[in-house]
Amino acid sequence: MKRLKYCISLCLIIFFLSACSQIDSQIASNNTLPYNPNENINYSTSDLKTIYFAGGCFWGVEAYFARILGVKNATSGYANGKGIDPSYEDVIKGEQGFAEAVRVEYDPKRVTLTELLEYFFKVVDPTSINQQGNDRGIQYRSGIYFEDESEEAIIKDYIREEQEKYDKEIVTEVLPVENFFLAEEYHQDYLEKNPNGYCHIDLNILNEADNDAESYIKPSEEEIKDKLTPEQYQVALLDETEPAYDNEYWDFYEPGIYVDIVTGEPLFSSSDKYDSDCGWPSFTKPISRKTVKYLEDTSFNMNRTEIRSRSGDIHLGHVFDDGPEEDGGLRYCINSASLRFIPLEDMEKEGYANFIGEVK
Repeated sequence: MKRLKYCISLCLIIFFLSACSQIDSQIASNNTLPYNPNENINYSTSDLKTIYFAGGCFWGVEAYFARILGVKNATSGYANGKGIDPSYEDVIKGEQGFAEAVRVEYDPKRVTLTELLEYFFKVVDPTSINQQGNDRGIQYRSGIYFEDESEEAIIKDYIREEQEKYDKEIVTEVLPVENFFLAEEYHQDYLEKNPNGYCHIDLNILNEADNDAESYIKPSEEEIKDKLTPEQYQVALLDETEPAYDNEYWDFYEPGIYVDIVTGEPLFSSSDKYDSDCGWPSFTKPISRKTVKYLEDTSFNMNRTEIRSRSGDIHLGHVFDDGPEEDGGLRYCINSASLRFIPLEDMEKEGYANFIGEVK
C-alpha cells in the first residue's frame, strides 16, 4: 500500500512538472518580441534627430520604439530631474523628480515626428497622473521632451487634436529636455535579455497591420511556378534583377495600385510613383510601412537595403536615400516582375475597394 501511494504521488509530481513546463513554454512563446525592422538598415549616412518619450516603465517603451521602422536606436534613462547621474534607487524615491524616459534617435526620412507621436499615444494613458499600467510614482509620468524648439509647436498641435478623443484632460508634459542620464546597463534592452520580463505595453500593437496580412497567403512552390512567368520567378523568388528600361512598369503611370505578384497584398500606389530616370518603377513610399521588410544587402561589393514583401517574402528591389526631398527623400526602386498592377476602375471588383483612397 505504501509503495502504491508512493507511485501515485510520484506520478502526480511528474504530471505537475510536465504541465508547468508546458505552461512556461507557452508563456515564452507568447512573449516573443515582435520583429525589429531596423536590424538590417544602414543608418550611417542618415541625418538623425532625437526625441525623448516618458510613458511609464521604460523597459516596454524602449522595446516598443526600437521596433518602429526608422528608429536607429532607443535607450533607457532618466530625464528632467534634479541632480547628476542618478541611480535607479535614487529615481524610484521620487525626490529628484526624474522621469523614466527613452531617448529615440530616428531618421526623419523613414519616420516622422508626427508618426512617432501617433505610436506614443497608442500605448500610454495621457490623462493619468504619475501612473502607467501598474506603476505609480512621479517617475512614471508621461512626457515628451524635445531638443529642437521648433518641434514644440508640432507636439502641442498634435496633442490638441488628440484631446478630442478624451473626456479627461491630457496631462502629458511637453518640455525641452533639460537633462538625460543613461540608466544602468541591466536596464538597456531589458526585454531582449528577459523575454518574459514585465511590460505594461502590449507590444503586439506593432504587429497590427493596416490591412489583414492573413488574407494574403503565400501559395505553394508548385502553385507559384505555375502562376509566374520564368522572368517573374527569377526576380521575385530567386532575387534577380530585371533589365533597366526594359520592364513592364518603369514608364507606366496609370492610376491604380501595385500588389505582390505572389500573394496579391497591396504594396504601392500610383499616387506615390514618380519618374526617377533609373529605368525601374520608383515610389516615394509603400502604401503601408508594415507591408515591406528591410534587409541588408552587401552583394556586388555594395551596401544596400533590400526590400521584400511582408506576406509573400519575395524580392521587390531596394530603397535609396536619393528620392524627392519634399516627399521624404526616399526612392523605392522596385522590379516590375515582382508586381501586378490593379487599375483604379478594377479595384472594387478585385477586392481592393478599401485602397481606392490611396490612389485618389
